[in-house]
Parts: sequence; structure tokens; C-alpha cells
Amino acid sequence: MIKISDLRMRDVVNVLDGRRLGVIKDIELDVERGRVTAIVLPGAGKFMGLFGKNEDIVIPWEKIKKMGIDVILVEVQHFTEPKHEWEF
Repeated sequence: MIKISDLRMRDVVNVLDGRRLGVIKDIELDVERGRVTAIVLPGAGKFMGLFGKNEDIVIPWEKIKKMGIDVILVEVQHFTEPKHEWEF
């Protein structure tokens, strides 16, 4: 059995590019079915973290590929290509 507090200490890593996405901030539950539906990660900070944060990252439970002792591996296509601010 895994506690929510244990999940919050694990890094979340995208297996498609090896990028560390952060740690779990929250989880989404389907109370009627008694299931976890998604994990929620904090959004990346904007300019040096001074002007707020981007929206939270919600990763559906189906995208979790493996849970290890200190890492959670996810497969999220959306995060494979970094955005460059200078691209139009």
C-alpha cells in the first residue's frame, strides 16, 4: 500500500525525454469508484518565479508507466518538445 504522503516525495519523470516534471502537488479522485484519476504537478514558474506560475500540470493515471521507490515514470507526449519563447 502506498500513502499519498509517500507519493509527494517522488520525482515525476517523463520517459519520452527524461525530463523531470516535478513532484506531486495533489491527486484527483473519482470518489464514486474509489480510484485515483490523475496526479497534479505544480506549473513551472514564470520569469524567475516573480510573476506567478503557469497552470498546474494534470497527468491522467493511465499515463503513469511505473512507480519506483523514489521516482514515478510517466509517458506524456505534450512535454517532449520544449517551447522556445522566440518561436512564432
